[in-house]
Amino acid sequence: MKHAGAARPRANLGRVVADLGATLLELAHGDPDRPGEISAVVFHDPLDRPMPPPGALVLGVGLHAPGDIAALLRTLGDQQAAALVLRAPVPLTEEVRAAADQAAVAVLGLRRGAPWGHLGEMLRSLLAQGTGAGAAEEESLGGLPAGDLFAVANAIAALLDAPITIEDRNSRVLAFSGRQDEADPSRVETILGRQVPERYARVLHERGVFRDLLRSDHPVFIEPVSDGIGGFTVPRVAISVRAGDEVLGSIWAAVPGGLSEERAAALRESAKLVALHMLRVRAGADVQRRVRADLLGAALEGGAGAGEALDRLGLSGRPLLVLGVALDERGPRHDLSDGAAVVHDRQWLGDAFALHLSAVHPRSAAAAIGAVAYGLVPMTGGAADQGETRAVRILQGFLDRVGDRSPPIAAAGPVARDLPGVAHSRSCVDRVLRVLRDGRLHRRIGRFDELQGETLISELRDLAMARGDRPTGALGRLIDYDRRHRGDLVETLRAWLDAFGDVAAAAGSVGVHQNTFRYRLRRVTEVGECDLADPDQRLALMVQLRVLRDAPPPAP
Repeated sequence: MKHAGAARPRANLGRVVADLGATLLELAHGDPDRPGEISAVVFHDPLDRPMPPPGALVLGVGLHAPGDIAALLRTLGDQQAAALVLRAPVPLTEEVRAAADQAAVAVLGLRRGAPWGHLGEMLRSLLAQGTGAGAAEEESLGGLPAGDLFAVANAIAALLDAPITIEDRNSRVLAFSGRQDEADPSRVETILGRQVPERYARVLHERGVFRDLLRSDHPVFIEPVSDGIGGFTVPRVAISVRAGDEVLGSIWAAVPGGLSEERAAALRESAKLVALHMLRVRAGADVQRRVRADLLGAALEGGAGAGEALDRLGLSGRPLLVLGVALDERGPRHDLSDGAAVVHDRQWLGDAFALHLSAVHPRSAAAAIGAVAYGLVPMTGGAADQGETRAVRILQGFLDRVGDRSPPIAAAGPVARDLPGVAHSRSCVDRVLRVLRDGRLHRRIGRFDELQGETLISELRDLAMARGDRPTGALGRLIDYDRRHRGDLVETLRAWLDAFGDVAAAAGSVGVHQNTFRYRLRRVTEVGECDLADPDQRLALMVQLRVLRDAPPPAP
């Protein structure tokens, strides 16, 4: 393997083993130095098996039976996958070894305690380093591949002779060096969880460490922490990473003692280099996000460039599921006057949705366009209704993952089988989101095929409001009577129509005796001058009640 300062493949299996090995992954069987780049990270689902592209790294969540592992390895060999990751300890039976050798697929073990989701994020972060749109292949910063924070961490570790982590402002681990086994169990716990444990973060906060990092651009020495469980026994030296007045993150070194003046100066210079790389990662992510959003927007619009956009996204010539998620911005959390907070939450939602879909299918595409994050997921066969059922399952899985932090609403359109179908399905997604946003259905997921009637009513309501329509005819007369006489005729009519003419049920819904309800119903026909036995008049009144419920009353 090349040393940290050399230009090396960004998506090579050997690189993954070198950078994530010892702490997260171990090579169980196979050759990590086989030629070729890793093309994608794919979660294996035995109930809905995706078609991973050649060179994929497959995460075998829940696989432990040697027979199942051997069968999957043979399949992955036909698909030219690069490696299969299993939970350690890997059951390396003769059958598994033979299948791996025959398939030419390496087998890696994921350390116990490391979440699969964190491994997936870390792998994608590692494989994406330096691959921002428009970046030159040879582009470097300080002699290291641009944006390659893992290479930077290893270089700093060599300078300081200490294991290194690079973290963002929220103490999330962005990258780490080798030699983490020289630190203490808390460092390993931090990397496995990809986040500084809350109990340590609380102690550091109480000691004023984070305050000192924010105020100073010099290294801060941190004494060991004891929490009764083990704490961290090796002292730390940390320094903030800054771009002007903005703090981007921090560098943490596990050192037995303080740093010499020479190494402290090297750490200060390293912080400047890390800032350049973090800005490069941010810029590359922003460019990629904009390019992907533009391509997805062109595909969803269905115009002249839709075909080329789908080609560039790798989604042409196959049926697609069209999905959409949006923030439910009616609650107090989403004060639309705070534009920056809304934009931040929408971006967070789009990034989270893209990550979720990439785990569902490696060729999925997702991007935030305006207030909605749209997704295109290739359909792997089956009838249209099965596709829409799968779409709802994907959306439900996403809502379950994001939890209550910022509960979104989600919609699935009809399966799109051609270019015009993509644009039509996107329109259906927008219409369903409009209904869900209204809040009358009290649900968070909707399919167009089950909510078409509600979307039509919603569109009629919008049209009526735009025109300034007010209730007229029989309904207008009833509203006017109720206003002047404090009557309950409109409520009586609505209850009777909702109960499909069942007087007993309608009377119970408004809490009056059946005879009283019948009397009011007769008054409805007299005051409204309408015939409730006429189906056309009943339909007209039902539409008026649904469409004009928010309209102002008729003028007196």
